[in-house]
Amino acid sequence: MPATAQAAPDPAKAAATDRKQADRRADYDSRDSLGAAAAAQPTAALAAKVVPQASATAVNKLRDSLGVQGIVDVDKSTGTPRRVAKLDGFLTAKSKAKPEKIARDYLAAHADVFGLDAGTIANLTLRQDYVDIEGTHHLSFVQSVGGVPVFGNGLKAHITSDGQLVQLDGAPLRQLPAAAGTAKITAAGARAAAVKDVFGTSAAKVTTTDTGAVKKTNFSDGGNAKLVWFQAAGGARLAWQTIAVDEGYVHVVDAASGEILYRQNTVDADSAETWTNYPGAAKGGVQKKVSLSKWLPNNSPRLAGNVAHVYSDVNDDDVANPAEEVLPSGKKSFDFPFTDFSATVGGNCSATNPCSWDPNTPNSWQVNRAQNATQMYYFLGTWHDHLLSKPIGFTRTAGNFEAVDGDAVQGQSDDGANTANGLPDGNHVDNANMNTPPDGTPPTMQMYLFLPDDLFIAGNSGDEADIVYHEYTHGLSNRLVVDANGNSTLGNVQAGSMGEAWSDWYAMDYLINEGLEKDTSKIGDVLVGKYITNNSTIRSEALDCTVDAPATACPGTVGAGPGGYTYGDFGRVSSRGAEVHADGEIWAQTLWDLRKAIGSKQAESLVTRAMELSPENPSFLDERNSILAADLVVNGGKLSKTIWKVFAKRGMGYFAASLDGNDGAPVEDFSVPPAANTPKGALTGKVTDQDTAGPVAGLTVGFGGHVSGFAGDLSATTAADGTYTISGIIPGTYAKVFAKGAGYDQQVATLSIPSHTVRKDWVVRKDWAASSGGGTVVDFTGPDYSPYGCGPAKLIDNSQISGWGSDVAADGQWIILQLGAKVNIAELVINPSATCGDDTTASTGGYRVETSADGTTWAAAASGTFPDGTVTPTAVALAAGTGTGVEYIRYTMLTTQGQDAGLCPADQPPAFSGCVFQDSTELAVYGGAA
Repeated sequence: MPATAQAAPDPAKAAATDRKQADRRADYDSRDSLGAAAAAQPTAALAAKVVPQASATAVNKLRDSLGVQGIVDVDKSTGTPRRVAKLDGFLTAKSKAKPEKIARDYLAAHADVFGLDAGTIANLTLRQDYVDIEGTHHLSFVQSVGGVPVFGNGLKAHITSDGQLVQLDGAPLRQLPAAAGTAKITAAGARAAAVKDVFGTSAAKVTTTDTGAVKKTNFSDGGNAKLVWFQAAGGARLAWQTIAVDEGYVHVVDAASGEILYRQNTVDADSAETWTNYPGAAKGGVQKKVSLSKWLPNNSPRLAGNVAHVYSDVNDDDVANPAEEVLPSGKKSFDFPFTDFSATVGGNCSATNPCSWDPNTPNSWQVNRAQNATQMYYFLGTWHDHLLSKPIGFTRTAGNFEAVDGDAVQGQSDDGANTANGLPDGNHVDNANMNTPPDGTPPTMQMYLFLPDDLFIAGNSGDEADIVYHEYTHGLSNRLVVDANGNSTLGNVQAGSMGEAWSDWYAMDYLINEGLEKDTSKIGDVLVGKYITNNSTIRSEALDCTVDAPATACPGTVGAGPGGYTYGDFGRVSSRGAEVHADGEIWAQTLWDLRKAIGSKQAESLVTRAMELSPENPSFLDERNSILAADLVVNGGKLSKTIWKVFAKRGMGYFAASLDGNDGAPVEDFSVPPAANTPKGALTGKVTDQDTAGPVAGLTVGFGGHVSGFAGDLSATTAADGTYTISGIIPGTYAKVFAKGAGYDQQVATLSIPSHTVRKDWVVRKDWAASSGGGTVVDFTGPDYSPYGCGPAKLIDNSQISGWGSDVAADGQWIILQLGAKVNIAELVINPSATCGDDTTASTGGYRVETSADGTTWAAAASGTFPDGTVTPTAVALAAGTGTGVEYIRYTMLTTQGQDAGLCPADQPPAFSGCVFQDSTELAVYGGAA
């Protein structure tokens, strides 16, 4: 049943119990605006992005030398690298030299990239050389002028115990003042400005003043002030860093003007015990104390802030009942330790995949209820921030989820855990979901418990980072791939498959970048859902399965065969035919190839920008074209050849064909685009109506896979006399050339185009029930599953993929359709097949059709039963006289094929979809206007 989104919380009200805490000022850093694009839309911002100060040639040369997984991430505010790394190796070979020398030598070798001359490198001060338990040295270098350090900017180097440089990061300043400056404002004056900035009342006095270069001044509250250099638009400024302990803030105050340059709240806000991956994971699998201050108001009485509201909807009523809220365990604390049920449950439970509840003990989930909700809140906050940051840029303008806009995520942990007397019922296990309405209405995320079996452990989906991140990313794609009104257009088979793939891809991209998961040279180690599946995966293959991978690493499926998937495997990965999770693996593996070919950051950028450039209901080929268009915006098209090679390898080459996002049987091709100077051909012809023989105007004739809404598309619109011409066609064989338009069934042909003009005439047939031709849904019974892509309108959407899904009812479920005009019906065709992810037993069995001229007086036109296994468009004969002058049709789904086959005995729990749901995919009406 569709989830009901709750009203977003008001963070200020949540903290109203403590006026001083509620009035605490947010953190601020004036450097955030340096070099940032001014445009609100991410795509436009990229087109107008500020050119980094670092030499583009030097940066590209270094990046190229590091290989496809090399990173040279330049900070826009400083023009110097904020991170240099190589995800599949080290920056330097093993060395017996001291770590400090290794770091300085690398800086000197790449001085043109870092913008630091020999003198500046030599003057870097080693502040710390911290050696972790693995023996890795973490060096921190500070820049300074006249003994006064630079605030924030600097350099860090990370070197293994055997002398290999792992990474450099920090974004140092390229230009520093020649000499120390003079402060016009005293330390006390700077502190007073800081106190005023936060509406403070501190009267702390100066106790001592040092005579050193930083003129450190101590105050009676235990705080201090000292001189620093701070990066600003016009260069480094002399400033005071102040620490006001009694007010709870660190500030940086301009030493000349008193301007506030930086503010950070140091009050120990709400904390929590969380992990960064999943319980028992090799990396990020141990609970550690973290601050929730970025996402929760101070002293929050519940898990509700600007980014989310999490509660345990154990009764699945979509309401945050008082007992379902999670209260702090103590003052400013949401610290709830995880209780391991492995010893009790046994089975697949282990130290690396501990179970979180006992399915044989009612209410055992209550032990970890608060812990899981808190963990889910941490994941939601983390993912909000990750998607918000560059290069993804899922901002408020782009439609992200924040209470300030009325749509913070409503997170329902342990959803339905108490729907069967202290246990979850069959509809609330082994799953998770995200319902994303248009911008301004809060999305709802539901996390379920998992039952132990051969694959799953008795765990909670809310405890696993990639599952929560996967569901949240559905929000990203559903807010970016939209129509002109802001409604998501990812409901159909190829678009829906990409929705699942994007969710897997963004999650694993992040976890690997953070070092929480690994992508080694070994194929088959990027697995989704490792925790809940006991180190296996919820998919049929790993994301990093290449096309030519061996069956031992990437076994594939019976229908698709072994090795990584290609476009021709669409509809074959699952034994049930086209299915969004299964077919999404094709797109996810393709994007993983792209990530390896161009690097994570470039891939994050292009994949996100491509969503914003998507046509409605995109096919895989539409989205390939959108990624190419995004590369034009971001890089001036420099990566075009690489992108084409990646997609061609996966069967999405130049001559690959797909009608649209509804096409469940696309045709693959492995060709890159021919040379630009290849002689072109043309296609011309005429389109006529099958029933009237007259010309049809306004229809589109196009080449599947080459009609994505961009300049140069191979398509044309028929003129008043039904004629059309398409020119500039690269010679070749095109598998899915089509003619389609409002109210007309699509016609498809395979055409070979030479380097001259050829002719193709088309005969099309008008479907008077189709919504694209004026047909409408007047009324219907049963639930409206439109949020799940299978509402009543899908019965007349000209698609044999999507359809109308409803619930089984004693008297069936009916729908009333108004045709585009009064029609003398020549033929009525019904596709009774199951939809909305249901198995074939949900296909309509018994049915009834009634017709009417006015929507009031009805005639019994047809009734019968579709035999078991009928899942294709089927003509239904109408009784004599009931098809003349018809404007309304009432279609009733009486039973399912599962019911008719005796698969749903009343005294047993439902075992098939057809015992609960009943569906039909399409209803079409043909004939002539009355």
